[in-house]
Amino acid sequence: MSHTQPIFDDIQAIAFDLDGTLVDSVPGLAKATQLMLTDLNLPLVSEAQVKNWVGNGVDKLIERALISVNAPLSYQAEAKLLFNAHYDKTIDEGTQLFPGVKETMQKLQDNGYPMTLVTNKPAKFLPDLLDSLGIRHYFSLCLGDGDVIKLKPHPAPLFLVMATLGLYQDQLLFIGDSRNDMLAAKNAHCPTIALSYGYNYGEPITTSHPDIICDRFADILTHLSLPRTIAKK
Repeated sequence: MSHTQPIFDDIQAIAFDLDGTLVDSVPGLAKATQLMLTDLNLPLVSEAQVKNWVGNGVDKLIERALISVNAPLSYQAEAKLLFNAHYDKTIDEGTQLFPGVKETMQKLQDNGYPMTLVTNKPAKFLPDLLDSLGIRHYFSLCLGDGDVIKLKPHPAPLFLVMATLGLYQDQLLFIGDSRNDMLAAKNAHCPTIALSYGYNYGEPITTSHPDIICDRFADILTHLSLPRTIAKK
């Protein structure tokens, strides 16, 4: 269910986070992390721990994993090489769409909403992953780590989306699951929807004060004008 009922009448495009919003990626990330730690002869971590580390990019995830097992951060460069090698193999099998994602995105596309992806996941993983999930064709622009000078919670990726699509700030809706997503959108002065089921470092998403909270992905449709109205400014 949705926790509030306002309708966004002036939205002309939608930007989505990926991990914890569109996809459950924790199994693949956890497996790659565990294999990385095994290669380094370090203790293993749990999938639940990895879930609370997702959202700030691979470098931060690896740093958190090393700190949790009391390993020196001097291991980080080697650890990243190992992680990336393993994640190349675990990403597809360990990443699944959340319920209702594909059907909802199809409905948005049918109603003429341009859609973009804004994630802190390394950009090199995105094309094959999105193809394997069957959602790449929904996005007119995909931005990941390596595509922008700053990652979320910095607003730079959202500013790039707005510049590319020619939008005002109140015309781009950002949908995510974590405080990083909400901070990026607030810093860019964009309206927000948060998904309650995602990854938020073990914190309730209410503490990030999104404009709307939805418990199911499909509920975002209840807050948009369907069919889409074309704003004139």
